[in-house]
Amino acid sequence: MDRKWLPLNALRAFEAAGRKLSFTAAAQGLTVAQSAVSRHVIVLEQFLGTPLFERRPQRLVLTAAGRHLLPAVTKSFDRIDDALAEIIKEKGKPRRVLKVFLSTTFAYRLGVPLLRDFRVAHPEIELDVASKPATGVDLDVEVDVAVVYTEPRVTETVLDLLWTSRSAVVCRPDVAARHKEIADAIAAEELLHIRLDGRPRHFLWEMFVRSIGRPDIAVDRGLAFDSSQMSVQYALEAGGLALVDPRLFEDDLSSGKLVAPFDVRLEEGFGSYLSTHPQDLDDEAVSLFRSWMIARCAKQEPPRPSAEPEATPAPLPAKAAPRKPAPSNAASAPASPKPERRAKPR
Repeated sequence: MDRKWLPLNALRAFEAAGRKLSFTAAAQGLTVAQSAVSRHVIVLEQFLGTPLFERRPQRLVLTAAGRHLLPAVTKSFDRIDDALAEIIKEKGKPRRVLKVFLSTTFAYRLGVPLLRDFRVAHPEIELDVASKPATGVDLDVEVDVAVVYTEPRVTETVLDLLWTSRSAVVCRPDVAARHKEIADAIAAEELLHIRLDGRPRHFLWEMFVRSIGRPDIAVDRGLAFDSSQMSVQYALEAGGLALVDPRLFEDDLSSGKLVAPFDVRLEEGFGSYLSTHPQDLDDEAVSLFRSWMIARCAKQEPPRPSAEPEATPAPLPAKAAPRKPAPSNAASAPASPKPERRAKPR
């Protein structure tokens, strides 16, 4: 659309009315007459060819078109307001502030070093970071980019896969020492669950026992948490089995505080995604952060299972008997390592 046709006054009136769901309250906020706000909204609706509000007694209700338009207009006005404030504050030399959302576990385990390194690489970009337990892809209008844990899906935001989650059973070493078989451990120990939006509390554990061919094991028991971080913290303090992506807990696995005693992985169909508003892809700061994060996460390698023995060279014989040289094309190849057994949901 040619910008010369953008009805800016009408958009401002619509945004105020949409936030307050009242023409009267919007007029008070804009210090204009109520009739002016109503008239501007009508002009915008005629321009778009569709109503933006349902006029009900004593209140307004946004239509589907209104709900689609309001977040975009609000975000645009907020960014204009932020830019003007930065110019005034920095006396003509503003610094871009990028608003970043991270899920709790990602922020606690990987976010701090990643953000530190990004700041070293791009000191001209300030970061405003928020974090809370969350799954799904709903990107708040106040956020520029977000790292979310979700299934692949079609959404109004742009989703870039950072990595696919492959969960493993983790626990304290003393808990692992009590069991040789994974099914026995699951049946005997307390199970720690992670809540996912719209899923039963035992969703991941149910997938896991099905993947190992033991759907008969009851998994609807134990504690449920809103983040992997909390479930692992409980496992470290009180025992039990947590089912998490070991990449997020590499420090605890390397130190030995946490072990992954069973060489089984669940490819659960979820992953960590970078979520971005499509209208922000041309923003220089968003583009830099997006490309940097994708490249950096591509270098992250998941930790190996803690119970997997390290390869040791075979001892050399004291005396080597003379042998005829073998033909070059008959040289024996080293034995291939045993492939990792991966558990896939059925």
